[in-house]
Amino acid sequence: MYIVKKLLKLASLLVAVSILTFCLMEKSPLDPINAYVGADLTVSQAQREEIAKHWGLDKPPAERFMAWFSSIAKGDLGTSMIYRRPVVEVIAEKFMASLVLMFVAWIISGFLGFLLGIISGMNEGKIIDKLIRGYCYVLVSTPTFWLGILFIMIFSVKLKLFPVALGVPIGVLSSEVTLNSLAKHLVLPALTLSVLGVANICLHTREKVIDILSSDYILFAKARGESKKSIIFNHIIKNVALPAITLQFLSFSELFAGTVFAEQVFSYPGLGQATVQAGIKGDLPLLMGIVLVSVLFIFTGNLMADILYKVIDPRMKEGAVK
Repeated sequence: MYIVKKLLKLASLLVAVSILTFCLMEKSPLDPINAYVGADLTVSQAQREEIAKHWGLDKPPAERFMAWFSSIAKGDLGTSMIYRRPVVEVIAEKFMASLVLMFVAWIISGFLGFLLGIISGMNEGKIIDKLIRGYCYVLVSTPTFWLGILFIMIFSVKLKLFPVALGVPIGVLSSEVTLNSLAKHLVLPALTLSVLGVANICLHTREKVIDILSSDYILFAKARGESKKSIIFNHIIKNVALPAITLQFLSFSELFAGTVFAEQVFSYPGLGQATVQAGIKGDLPLLMGIVLVSVLFIFTGNLMADILYKVIDPRMKEGAVK
């Protein structure tokens, strides 16, 4: 029953987001025909009409949406206007590149945020706590693209440690690309997303640690003579881990949004860059497909957080039974 309710919510969410995205694109001042043609002034009006007819842009908006929606029901996301390939193929290729980037950043930001949050909470009011909080507050107000540009200036231009941009070296065949070169191109985008993702989990964990330290059972544990190490591992980490894990999985939406900016700054060939290109060039089939995939991605994160909550905390199962 729980899964059925979740699936119904997902279906209604997909429909609502699809309608909203389509309406926003229709109200956009961008002309998809001009975006498709580009700067080619030799294209006649008759050719423009043929292009519109080929892509179905000559039909009323409601008819175009229903045609697209019926194709979605059959598993066909259409053909991308800018890549001239099926949308499913484009998204699959781009998403795999983005998934590696997001996974690395997600793991690093979660681990560092949790660790710094515990350290900050255990040392409330001390210098290290002030430094960590100050670091997090600065990160929260730092734009992704600005931090990415800063990393390029420091690590690529000045120190020459990592490539400036792209996901692979220029002028190298795909069969000749090594794992080492892929890792070097991944470091700066992943570092940008990781550093920015630390703040929320750190500040949230810090507050939870402070609340736990002021609770009665911690005072009782200290009165029994438990060591600081025992209190940290037996009481603090166990009680803080659950909300931290939940928050980390709920951060999928922020991670996906940050990926769009990071990939644009580093020209990383992932789903974020494809999203920007689809929006700028009016590629509605690709943009709608990316929206659906992003909703599924974020929904999966929320669902995994709920499931883990029930697995880790038995009280959630008891509440569900009652």
